[in-house]
Amino acid sequence: MLQTVTAIIVVRQGAARVQRTLESLRAQTRRPDSVVVIETGSNGDVTPAVAAFVPTQHLATKEKLTFPAAVAAAVRAVEPPVHAQQWLWLLAQDTAPEPEALEQLLAVGEVSPSVAVAGPKLVEWDDRTRLRGFGVTMTHFGATVPLVDDELDQGQHDGASDVLGVHEAGMLVRHEVFNAIGGLDPALPVVDGGLDFCVRARLAGHRVVVAPGARVAIGGDGVVGPRLSQRTGAERVSHRQRRVAQLHRRLAYAPAAALVLHWLSLVPLGVARAIGWLVGKRPGAVGGELAAAFQVAFADSHLAAARRNVSKSKRAGWAVVAPLRLPASELRRRRMLSREAALNAAHGEWRELDFFGSGGGWVFVATLAASVAIGVRLLGASVLGGGGLLPLNTSVGQLWSGIGWGFRDVGVGFIGPSDPFQAVLALLGSLTFWNPSFSIVLLWFAAMPLAAIGAWLLAARFTRRGGIRAVFALAWAFAPPLLAALSAGRPAAVLAHVLLPWLVFAAVTARRSWSAAGATALLAAGVAACAPSLIPALAVAWLVWTAASGRSVFRALFVPLPAIALFLPLALTQIGAGHPLRIFADPGVPVPSDAASTWQLLLGFPGGATSGWHHLADALGWSPSAMTIVLIVLIAPLAVLALLALFLRPTVRAAGALLGAFLGLATAAICSQSALQVSGEHTVGLWAGSGLSLYWLGLTGAALCALAGLGRFSVGPSWVAGIGALAAIVPLALSGVLGSSPVRANPSGQLPAYVMAEASTQPRTATLVVTPGEPGTITAGIVHGTGETLDRQSTLASTDASLSPSSSELARLAVNLVSRSGFDASDDLTRFGIGFMFLNTGSAPDVSQQAFSSRAETALDGNALLARVGATSTGTLWSTTKDIAPVPLPDNPGGWRQPLIVLMLAVVFGVFALLAVPIGNTAAPRRRMRRPKDGAGVPAEAVAGEDAQAEASDEPVLDDESTQEPDVDREPAYAAAGGYDEEA
Repeated sequence: MLQTVTAIIVVRQGAARVQRTLESLRAQTRRPDSVVVIETGSNGDVTPAVAAFVPTQHLATKEKLTFPAAVAAAVRAVEPPVHAQQWLWLLAQDTAPEPEALEQLLAVGEVSPSVAVAGPKLVEWDDRTRLRGFGVTMTHFGATVPLVDDELDQGQHDGASDVLGVHEAGMLVRHEVFNAIGGLDPALPVVDGGLDFCVRARLAGHRVVVAPGARVAIGGDGVVGPRLSQRTGAERVSHRQRRVAQLHRRLAYAPAAALVLHWLSLVPLGVARAIGWLVGKRPGAVGGELAAAFQVAFADSHLAAARRNVSKSKRAGWAVVAPLRLPASELRRRRMLSREAALNAAHGEWRELDFFGSGGGWVFVATLAASVAIGVRLLGASVLGGGGLLPLNTSVGQLWSGIGWGFRDVGVGFIGPSDPFQAVLALLGSLTFWNPSFSIVLLWFAAMPLAAIGAWLLAARFTRRGGIRAVFALAWAFAPPLLAALSAGRPAAVLAHVLLPWLVFAAVTARRSWSAAGATALLAAGVAACAPSLIPALAVAWLVWTAASGRSVFRALFVPLPAIALFLPLALTQIGAGHPLRIFADPGVPVPSDAASTWQLLLGFPGGATSGWHHLADALGWSPSAMTIVLIVLIAPLAVLALLALFLRPTVRAAGALLGAFLGLATAAICSQSALQVSGEHTVGLWAGSGLSLYWLGLTGAALCALAGLGRFSVGPSWVAGIGALAAIVPLALSGVLGSSPVRANPSGQLPAYVMAEASTQPRTATLVVTPGEPGTITAGIVHGTGETLDRQSTLASTDASLSPSSSELARLAVNLVSRSGFDASDDLTRFGIGFMFLNTGSAPDVSQQAFSSRAETALDGNALLARVGATSTGTLWSTTKDIAPVPLPDNPGGWRQPLIVLMLAVVFGVFALLAVPIGNTAAPRRRMRRPKDGAGVPAEAVAGEDAQAEASDEPVLDDESTQEPDVDREPAYAAAGGYDEEA
């Protein structure tokens, strides 16, 4: 009996491709007996081409039908089959068969009557030597695995015959079999439609084969199969489509007894897999994973019909499918090849960094030795004090519980949000959980080595030369802003300086790596929390970086989220109070400093940081102008190199570094003229050092680019610039050695020992501390427990110069107590829970303070409510004559805000922490290797079907570079290969 073929072509729009497909059909050596063209959702541009072809039937609908629905409509329009030799050939507008395609397909069906489905080789639309598909199979868990995926066709698969399934594009199927098993499943409009149909054909006792001699070019317009054009968000859409198809088939194939169990596992399994995709650096798959789970669980309207079709088709049982599934050994082999390729690439990446082999170890040793030498006075300390340093809370739990919204035990206390720096202190204190304050000691000694390592690794991204890396690392480790922050006791500024090169180091590769993007987001939040004044500069840098991210803009857009979540409660509070600029106040203890002049800022020295040079100039008899000239001469080589970088390749990096320097200098200039905080009766300006840290990083980074561009001529300039920069900070570094720094090891308690002993049993013991200030003024505050701690500080309190009603009453109480008056303070002492009164005159009071102290002591001794306890080196202590119960902490001060904020922070930082966990090659190289046209390199099976490998065990593949569209550029192993493009 003669074989007859009805070709069904589904078209939408794209006249050029439709024209090629129709011409290819006309050029067949064995033409179809009839052609049905169904035009669905067309804009009319393909109608002339279809009309000129004169098909047997031309169906048209304005509705945009899926491929299964369009094929079903076309099949209904043709006459039912009357014998077994009637075939349907399924095509689309972008599937152009080669001249012998239909003849070859019919040949394999003619040889064996048991063949019900035949599939061609799918080749690239513009390159017939490149295979896009040639049969599909599935794993034990039902995940689709292409047998061939993007390979060079060298005839290596021409011996293939029986397969589990073929792609629906170009599929030749017996008409009666198509009707008998229910046609294509409408629940699989994009992915796995052909596989599912072939599985049902196998269950019905028919064979599915491939025809090596038949070729069909596929363009990937999205009419049949997934769209292959690259676009933003394609990974999320593609993953959702694949996962929906797999879950739908799982439920359709499941026996009735296991159906409920499978359905109940959909959402929990989706959540677990979403977490796995985060760990595997595939955040783009998270949304698709969850959407697929919910869609199949609650919106799969085709499931009942699919199960009926499977049941109707089932004649031979699942035993006929088992031999054609992907064996577990083959699945393990593919995973092994993929991991091996990624590990080889990662090994090459770290070999390029070569920390110890190119001098990084010596830089670390040198900076550690210098750190110990500069801080020799602090050796053996368990806690530091002075300047902006205070102890941390002795309980790690209290450090963490202070994050969010709650009671702030500052002064009379208030309820409000914590500073973002509180989270940094909690993390830092947890490192030495047995004594959280000891972490600050470690920070003081580790700051320079950690800064040097970060700078060295950053330099390694741009040059292979160990000498240039060392110069950059040392210039950063001995930067004036860092030494000034260490000398002044500013832990937040120290941390910001240490973190900045690590932030840039992560950001350099964040465009290509989700792990680096997650680390960038966390580091950016840390820098912003430690130095809020840098937020505008970081925002500008982020905007520039995002604009230049191209297809990786999705990663860049998510980087600010942790910082936004961290600052949101404080920002809303300050904005609600009408003071948005107070968000940028320095965290921690407000430390007054001298304002820096313009030339000091240009040289990188924050206010008061050149005091060492002033002392040296006085000792040598130099004038201030001579000192300025010396400093300019020392820093000038570094500045000249930075400017020279603009005239050397690559200029883009130099321009970026100089942009950072400009943003940092502008930030420092604004900070030096801004005062947002108060300390007693003094206003406190913003610390310019954090802006100068960014300025110094940009300046030295541009110099690094210049040295890399100079090549072998960089030795002399690097020595001159390095020696000059180091000489410029010698007097500042000696301030710690000579003891001129306010930072002290194991400082004496803030309160007398008697109060400390009482507070050890009653942590809420309140002490009213009165400190004389300028003549005629005093500062009064309540201290609970053993004294102030660094984690209790709040910028909400330090930026508010106004007095609340409670603060006004406390001020009135203090003034009346130190004055001779008939004021009855009994009620106020009880209301504030004050058990002690401490007159703090300091270790060396001046004449005015001595006079005030004498009058105040007389007044306090004469007050019947107080009894003198004793005098100390810093003041005099009184206790109340009656027992006064401490004021307890308010119940549930955070209300509903606290759990909401904690949940928000836990989710945001948990997600980004999972992203930041390094898996495989976390630092993608600077240049992506293109896939070679001749098929050389990593075998295709090392990367083909990667998502299927993950879904085979319902566990995501942990791959840091799989962020391209899976159907366009599935090359995680290739993405991990490459090297520097510097000096090329």
